[in-house]
Amino acid sequence: MANQRVVISIGGSILIPGRDDAAYIGSLAHMLREASGKVSMIIVVGGGKTARYYATTGRELGGSEYDLDIMGIDSTRINAKLLALALGKDFSSMDISPTVEGTVAKVGKVKIPVMGGTEPGHTTDAVSAMVAERWGADRIVNATSVDAVYSDDPRKNPDAVKYSSLTIEELGHIVYSGHAAGKSSVFDPMGVKIAEKDRIDIEMVDGRNLAELEKAILGQPFSGTHVDSHRAG
Repeated sequence: MANQRVVISIGGSILIPGRDDAAYIGSLAHMLREASGKVSMIIVVGGGKTARYYATTGRELGGSEYDLDIMGIDSTRINAKLLALALGKDFSSMDISPTVEGTVAKVGKVKIPVMGGTEPGHTTDAVSAMVAERWGADRIVNATSVDAVYSDDPRKNPDAVKYSSLTIEELGHIVYSGHAAGKSSVFDPMGVKIAEKDRIDIEMVDGRNLAELEKAILGQPFSGTHVDSHRAG
């Protein structure tokens, strides 16, 4: 297991929703430090409400979509620095690389490399897939704001079906049809294509449930959705 490579995509809405964030991030960092002794990991952090605030406010001020994207990317890097700070200098670095290549190059130099977004046009979920492709990762763990992938938004449809497992093709159908608990909780379409091409499994798990998140990181059975990139749809 120590040789397994895991890319963890942590949504900004998980990291800083405004609910005891410092306590959660501290506990998350402790769990990640413990898990890093069993698997190798790289963490990609999203922008969440910080990015949405700047996008909304910047749009009202007449900012271009490109400018708004740049501010969103800056937000992901600030969030990444916050997590790196919690992990501590013995495990990570607040010197956040702006590129996939630069982050992967940190493997072996820091215990847990952390990064945010890279460039306009795709989300940090897609970045996590790019990191996994570049690094040759075994799986991507997507820490989301819901506990699994659903057939529809479970917050609006009480009859939505929860999927414990999907093929990568099935996830692609859900992503492109716009279902599964809201667009913010579905994996980026570009990321799905990369995972399908390189046969990288994706684990969807409630990011605030640290016990289940740890199981997904360690490759153990967990409560969430396992997306199998090797099984035909």
